[in-house]
Amino acid sequence: MGAVLGLCSAAQLACCCGSAACSLCCSACPSCANSTSTRLMYTVMLLLVMVTACITLAPGLESELKKVPFCKNSTHYIPGDFKVDCDKAVGYLAVYRICFAACLFFVLMALITLGVKSSKDPRAGIQNGFWGIKYMLVIGGIIGAFFIPEGSFASTWMVFGMIGGFCFIVIQLILIIDFAHSWAERWVSNYEETQSRGWYAALLLAMLTAYALALIGIVLLYVYYTKSSGCELSKFFISINLILVVIASGISILPSVQEHQPRSGLLQSAVVSLYVMYLTWSALSNASSECNSISGAESSFDKQSIIGLVIWVCSVLYSSIRTASSSSKLTMSDQILAKEGSGEGADGGESGRGQETKVFDNEGDGVAYSWTFFHVVFALATLYIMMTLTNWYNPSSQLSKENVASMWIKITSSWLCVGLYIWTLVAPALLPDREFN
Repeated sequence: MGAVLGLCSAAQLACCCGSAACSLCCSACPSCANSTSTRLMYTVMLLLVMVTACITLAPGLESELKKVPFCKNSTHYIPGDFKVDCDKAVGYLAVYRICFAACLFFVLMALITLGVKSSKDPRAGIQNGFWGIKYMLVIGGIIGAFFIPEGSFASTWMVFGMIGGFCFIVIQLILIIDFAHSWAERWVSNYEETQSRGWYAALLLAMLTAYALALIGIVLLYVYYTKSSGCELSKFFISINLILVVIASGISILPSVQEHQPRSGLLQSAVVSLYVMYLTWSALSNASSECNSISGAESSFDKQSIIGLVIWVCSVLYSSIRTASSSSKLTMSDQILAKEGSGEGADGGESGRGQETKVFDNEGDGVAYSWTFFHVVFALATLYIMMTLTNWYNPSSQLSKENVASMWIKITSSWLCVGLYIWTLVAPALLPDREFN
């Protein structure tokens, strides 16, 4: 992970040890807001932690470590007193220790930035700078975590991981449903204001496309993850989720729902249906090999596993950034994300010479996102990564495709997603005295 100093975003490459992330930047770098570059740097940190955790689970790593001279039970023994138990550097316990250090770092940052209102706060330098020190702190924490006595560490930390991972899933689902509502409301509003057939056609096309993809997904799930005889659990998962999305779509167009939410419609239901089918596919991909025609009996870390892992990594990073950046919707605050070009430094203000400063401060009047909530979400994302890689409540040291625990977590998430969406539809009708935004 020491190579992270070479992977820093170009806009902050020269700011690794400074207190301000926007003071010493190269003139050749593209201009960007301080809030954007800071989130990018934390995302790189989370990505590197994730990659490191994956490496410790890589097949064959344990046998390769036996060739290292200073490891215990080494096949290339060199006489000496310095011996290290390299078995602790691999497996699910290694993932636990790596994520433990990373999670503590984000919790610490959440506490440090608690109550920060703008970049004029003295703590803003800690949030937006000192990148070299931060990365060294994380690396040192990871190394130190390997010296924690095994004892009850794994069982205790697994409980925290399950709670934190579940919270991340819930937050992720809430933001996905909010995305569906926001998208539909924005397009419906544009149509109502302009009465343009283009917006109406776009609404119709988006809805039909999402439903068509969901329907194709259902057919493919039946083809590749079920058999004429057997695989009853897979058939149940696909069928029950199909029924649930049909029910949700029906509820979205009920007269009582339309009365309280005139802009509610099938576009939101189509988006949610497509996402539920994705969760169903993700769950069934972890089912037993007998009911998985794609993976068959293979369990090695092949190209398909790598591609699936890359897609999962991208989705986790995207969800983390989007969820943390949309904190105002979860914390019920009136804070609106600052515009990228606003704030001090964008026009040659206090931070001065906007034409020379490539990373400008756009948070002088107010933070663009809740810094504390941002770090809380990243801490929860770290726990979610840890639990997903290690088979949740049945820890495993292999990145196997057949993962019953992960399958149940994902299928439960799909049911929870439909339940939350239906609640957003019926809540205004059931509780008319409350205001729902």
